[in-house]
Amino acid sequence: RPIKTSGASPPPLPLGPPQAPQAPGPHSRIPTPTPTPPAMSNTYASEPKLFGKWSYDNITVADISVQDYIQLKGKCSVWLPHTAGRYAAKRFRKAQCPIVERLVNSLMMHGRNSGKKLMAVRIVKHTFDLINLMTKKNPIQVYVNAVMNAGPREDSTRIGNAGVARRQAVDVSPLRRVNVAIHLMTTGARLACFRSLKTIAECLADEIVYASEDKHNSYAIKKKDETERVAKANR
Repeated sequence: RPIKTSGASPPPLPLGPPQAPQAPGPHSRIPTPTPTPPAMSNTYASEPKLFGKWSYDNITVADISVQDYIQLKGKCSVWLPHTAGRYAAKRFRKAQCPIVERLVNSLMMHGRNSGKKLMAVRIVKHTFDLINLMTKKNPIQVYVNAVMNAGPREDSTRIGNAGVARRQAVDVSPLRRVNVAIHLMTTGARLACFRSLKTIAECLADEIVYASEDKHNSYAIKKKDETERVAKANR
């Protein structure tokens, strides 16, 4: 006669061959480890580079007089020279514009090119690639050297006295030196490529490289020397 025992009966034995344990499903109650979030930092996701290629590090402005007007650091370290800033709204505000964007803006001249900023950005991008091939240097540094060399340091102005007008030599402000240098380089490139087989990017690359080396092949260097020679005669 079987003896009745208290409590639950033992589980029935499984039938068939033993099965392998199954992996936990998406709705299983087994807790999954929570991934640790990365530490927050105040640095950029990556270093800003012009056109994704050219670094702003180690760019030096040797001429201390124009250091404040050649903007390369901080928020002026841009990926593209197209910030859509209102730099013409107030006097002297254009000094805060990235120096490469000022070259882009200066290319949009002579009516038929007005407002075509994407075209100008593309020209500058090709120009910097050509400068790197020609010099094996960072094209931003080559361009900064060209701006420092191409701006006239002395000019002459018209002084009128008692109905008699004469020319008087005057010093050029640092901001105007930068303005004139960029204007002369783009003007020289525009004249060189007109009715020529060379593209505007090739002519602008030649102009910047020659200006950075202070050679007289550059239109800007020739104009600068002529301006300073006339001013010296009017001292």
